[in-house]
Amino acid sequence: MRKFIFVVLTAFIGLASAQAAIKGEPIEYKSNGTVHKGFLVYDDAIKGKRPGVLVVPEWWGHNEHTRNSARKLAELGYTALTVDMYGDGITVNNPDDAKRLSGELRENIPLAQARFDAAFKQLQKHVTVNSKKIAAIGSSFGCFVVLEMARIGEDLKGAACFTGNLSTRNPAKLGKVKSRVLVLNGAEDPFVPAEQIAAFKKEMETAKVNYKFVNYPGAKHSFTNPDADAYAAKFKLPLAYNAKVDQESWAELQSFLKSVFN
Repeated sequence: MRKFIFVVLTAFIGLASAQAAIKGEPIEYKSNGTVHKGFLVYDDAIKGKRPGVLVVPEWWGHNEHTRNSARKLAELGYTALTVDMYGDGITVNNPDDAKRLSGELRENIPLAQARFDAAFKQLQKHVTVNSKKIAAIGSSFGCFVVLEMARIGEDLKGAACFTGNLSTRNPAKLGKVKSRVLVLNGAEDPFVPAEQIAAFKKEMETAKVNYKFVNYPGAKHSFTNPDADAYAAKFKLPLAYNAKVDQESWAELQSFLKSVFN
């Protein structure tokens, strides 16, 4: 009986220690006088430096869903930093404000790049990070940002995105894109019509980008966000969380990150 209790206690302590190893901390950084409020997560049980991953939010801003994605990346052994694209850690609770704020950055790519770069440099200099191994992931508006940064030629190992607009005014040019690209798309996403997908694939192939496109049958926009159904009901938007596709796409991302960092 004593042996059994000892084993159980040991297992419990081990589990508690493992959970406590994931450290999340608010972090501030600046770009052109704007204060940005991100969230940095890593496993402090891992010794030495490891790859870093930037997490760019949906158009709702730097919210809990974004931080949860960063935590999941830390559990995989990466250091993750959520990117505050709006500044001051702003989040919005309605499509009008979200469209306005994200639209300002869509129309001003140099500003979006400056804000992305500020987060990039902040992650690179963290004591846990291998500054030569940085990737970025994003969902929805975050997908747009990540793909635009790849097109511009940011020094990323990988650029991965979920359920986002693939169109651009700045198509990739031959030899410009340094990163591998992964797009995880919902086949039933009305924001990403077939002609947009075809144009994106042609763009990637013309520029000879190493890319992979995965289309998930039955999945709609924001399929990785557990709050998508609530947003859909409240604002009459064509969004839907899909637990199965969420898991499948996350597994695809894991394989992608392993390959780009090796």
